[in-house]
Amino acid sequence: MKKVLLLLAVISGLSISSHAQSRRASKGIWSIGAEVGLPVGDASDFYSTVLGASLKYDIPVAQSTFFNVSAGYNAFMLKDRFKNRFTKSYGAIPLKAGLKYYADQRFFIEGQLGAAFGTNDGAGTSFVYAPGVGYTFAGGIEAGLRYEAWSNNGTLGQLGLRVAVNF
Repeated sequence: MKKVLLLLAVISGLSISSHAQSRRASKGIWSIGAEVGLPVGDASDFYSTVLGASLKYDIPVAQSTFFNVSAGYNAFMLKDRFKNRFTKSYGAIPLKAGLKYYADQRFFIEGQLGAAFGTNDGAGTSFVYAPGVGYTFAGGIEAGLRYEAWSNNGTLGQLGLRVAVNF
């Protein structure tokens, strides 16, 4: 876990120095979003849906390219048939950093890496990777579709949708 946090700190430091050297005068963009996902792979055997929310900050580093950091909360909701065997769904706080590239003025491709810190007793920390695509609508509304996997002695995956407001 210390290595993951150190990696995120180094990436953040590099992004700040890259941002300072960027010729773009644009400031960063905050977004707050709601997330919903469908568990895939083995996760779909036990969980029906994923619900969450996140806060993201995009920092311009080059033309059409942004470095971003995000934090949020995701809950994998148990299927009805498992609710009497287990007391609660699986929750985690994912912290991710990545790159977003705008192929045109609205359509983007994004990839993020990070860690998901389980909130249940004994859940531990998972490595996170999340490639995706999205679209920024006029008025600052953004929608992104991604595959996200959390790896820690197995993989917990989802196909997720994030709808956010940029400010």
